Amino acid sequence: MEDSVRVDSNRVMGCTAQVWLQARLDHDGKMRFEADSDSEITRGFCSCLVWVLDGAAPEEVMKLKTEELMDLNVGVAGRERSRVNTWHNVLITMQKKTKALTAEREGKPLPFEAFPSLVVTADGVEAKGSYAEAQARYLFPDESKVEELVSVLKEKKIGVVAHFYMDPQVQGILTAAQKQWPHIHISDSLVMADSAVKMAKAGCQFITVLGVDFMSENVRAILDQAGFGDVGVYRMSNERIGCSLADAAATPSYMNYLEEASRSPPSLHVVYINTSLETKAYAHELVPTITCTSSNVVQTILQAFAQVPDINIWYGPDSYMGANIKELLQQMTKMTDEEIAEIHPGHSRETIRLLLPRLHFYQDGTCIVHHIFGHEVVEKINEMYCDAFLTAHFEVPGEMFSLAMEAKRRGMGVVGSTQNILDFIKQRVQEALDRNVNDHLQFVLGTESGMVTAIVAAVRSLLGSGKSSSGRSKVKVEIVFPVSSDSMTRTSPNSSIKMGDIILPIIPGVASGEGCSIHGGCASCPYMKMNSLSSLLKVCHQLPDKKDILMAYEAERFKLQTPNGKSVADVGCEPILHMRQFQAERQLPEKLVYQIYHSYSNGRPVSSS
Repeated sequence: MEDSVRVDSNRVMGCTAQVWLQARLDHDGKMRFEADSDSEITRGFCSCLVWVLDGAAPEEVMKLKTEELMDLNVGVAGRERSRVNTWHNVLITMQKKTKALTAEREGKPLPFEAFPSLVVTADGVEAKGSYAEAQARYLFPDESKVEELVSVLKEKKIGVVAHFYMDPQVQGILTAAQKQWPHIHISDSLVMADSAVKMAKAGCQFITVLGVDFMSENVRAILDQAGFGDVGVYRMSNERIGCSLADAAATPSYMNYLEEASRSPPSLHVVYINTSLETKAYAHELVPTITCTSSNVVQTILQAFAQVPDINIWYGPDSYMGANIKELLQQMTKMTDEEIAEIHPGHSRETIRLLLPRLHFYQDGTCIVHHIFGHEVVEKINEMYCDAFLTAHFEVPGEMFSLAMEAKRRGMGVVGSTQNILDFIKQRVQEALDRNVNDHLQFVLGTESGMVTAIVAAVRSLLGSGKSSSGRSKVKVEIVFPVSSDSMTRTSPNSSIKMGDIILPIIPGVASGEGCSIHGGCASCPYMKMNSLSSLLKVCHQLPDKKDILMAYEAERFKLQTPNGKSVADVGCEPILHMRQFQAERQLPEKLVYQIYHSYSNGRPVSSS
């Protein structure tokens, strides 16, 4: 291959070595391919594919599957994983180029416009599309606001715990403020309460929580459990900050689901952490319950099946996540025992097959914001981003999840929690820097756009560390937002947003309404937007609240009793504590196992204490 065609536009993404692929249509309408690599072995793999497909009709290229190349006995199942990935990724790139060339020859426009994206380099951030411009707006925050926030946090010893899915403005300010005040933590919901405890131990007298109400409830309860009842916990509004998913678990339908579980001992209820303390308490008195997050739910379920023979597991309330967990386990039945043991040493293909009928999930707990990753988006990703890295949170609809699972199998994707997604992106960027070649990495962000601040900060840190080294290559990282036009709101002529010299005609999120929307993620829903910078500053400046002005902002401390006459706070915290112990010891706590085996007395679980 001539050096003139070894350019970025011909690079194949996802390969350990550098691979270039050029494609064209000849006069007879046949596909012509030329491939090259800086690795001798990889060049050989590419030659095999070129030998098979060079001169083929476009439809023949498009219908070819990796599995059909088994007869070549190279680069496929049973071979070194990186070689398998190279084989698959080159084939996908061939098919993508074939599709584009065919459309061009027939005079057809591309069926989709590109998604908006942010391109991050060592020198800065470039926004492509108005949605991305709106996301980028607060990556470089107002320094005066940062100074104001840091000053009041230091003066009054206030800690801040915030969820990843905050408004971009708030995340930008908090990320910058972290450099001057260590008691600011942005994370998924798993560690928000743990971070609050650490802040209290370090001397913080108040904790402000940026998230929905169940998050502040959990922070309040865990601080009380840790002996920090005198540390104030404050929300960002005097009104309810709701969540459709948490609400789904507080319905009679969900209680009926748990009643069914209680009639099928031995049973364990695995409840998503995104539920209220009251829900956890009432559930735990019906069925022994352990809390989970998207980062530990699979390990929790697999460990329970391994540790308690014949157990029935009832997951809820997120129906998308439940369906995706079941699909993930079904996919595991196609793995080897060795591959399964890497995920969990207590399982094999046979044990996974046997446990599937005993895994149940709630059917009516859809978090409707995740419809943003529905069929239209999946079609567009298949058409235009099939060769990109795909990421998917456990909460996304099945089509998007399946797409990311397929990408994961060839080393081009990740499924899991927000933290898993962030770690995957950081790992791939670091690998590109270690190769020390010019590269363009493209990641489709199959989770809330609120993650972008944390991702851009992490990527810029990695790229910046490489920039100072002499002779370093240039790595571009493109974060793609898979959103439809319905995910954006047009601004009025009188309220357009200005970013430098650019007037933004649209901004992320819905125009109005309450609660979550199918047209935007958590970061842009009206509930999460109640966690504004102005609210945070208002609360901080008012503390300590000697005149009870912030009484309605305080996180609720439950005084209610459960049906068994116990404290909602005490019973609701126990599933969280079970999860914490599981995280530390990698097995279900003895107390929880006791509850599973001895859970029913007059139709109600009994305590081991």
